[in-house]
Amino acid sequence: MIVFGAIAPHGNPVYEQPDGPTANGMHELARRLEASEAEVAILATPHGTLLDDHFGVVRSSRLTEHPNQFVDASHLYEGDGDPELADACVQALQAAGLPAIGITFGTTAAGGSTMPVDWGAGIPLTFFRVPAVIVTPCRALSNDHHVRAGEALAAATGDRPVAFVASADHGHGHTHDGPYGFSEHSAPYDEGVQDVVRRNALRELEAWDPQRATDALADSLWQMLMLHGALGGDFRAELLSYEAPTYFGMLTASFQREE
Repeated sequence: MIVFGAIAPHGNPVYEQPDGPTANGMHELARRLEASEAEVAILATPHGTLLDDHFGVVRSSRLTEHPNQFVDASHLYEGDGDPELADACVQALQAAGLPAIGITFGTTAAGGSTMPVDWGAGIPLTFFRVPAVIVTPCRALSNDHHVRAGEALAAATGDRPVAFVASADHGHGHTHDGPYGFSEHSAPYDEGVQDVVRRNALRELEAWDPQRATDALADSLWQMLMLHGALGGDFRAELLSYEAPTYFGMLTASFQREE
């Protein structure tokens, strides 16, 4: 059972500005996740092990973030996976007619596997500190596929209290000096995401053309579609923060069950 949902960023400014709005939003998300009593999180990241034409589900029992150009080594994450839930997620996705593959690293036995994880998973999990099943979207698949994937992942949780986290940064073309250059589409895309969250209208993302995210240089649409599918209804949305402190937009939002 999904008991809490979140949109969380995965950029290094969350550490560089510890008193900034994004860091404060992440700490508030962590507090709310803990209060939800979720035992584990299903976290959708755009930067993990990306599989051609398939959703991916990490089955490993341990997760270790490796040094990379995006995160200071002092913040690297290490924590537990949940092979049992991961297996249930793979089975649920496949039962729903969706292409999905379970992933381990170093050994075929999930219980003995330690998976190197990406910053899209590691950065949020340094705040949330719960065991996690990491899943990856597939941009070759449709919006509907991603919504159905979220529904299947939620069904896989059964009666266990689980959080669903969409790890997402938004437009990556806010400045001319960023690695991807300037995009006139980045700011309007981010404004649209904020509007959808404020109105608790993630369902509207189903009608968004993925080219809108591509033109904005965003990596967020697909995980948010999965979050929408996982939440279904009866959740109250709250936009906690938004800023573009560098070339990309960062947003924190919580989705809590209605009382």
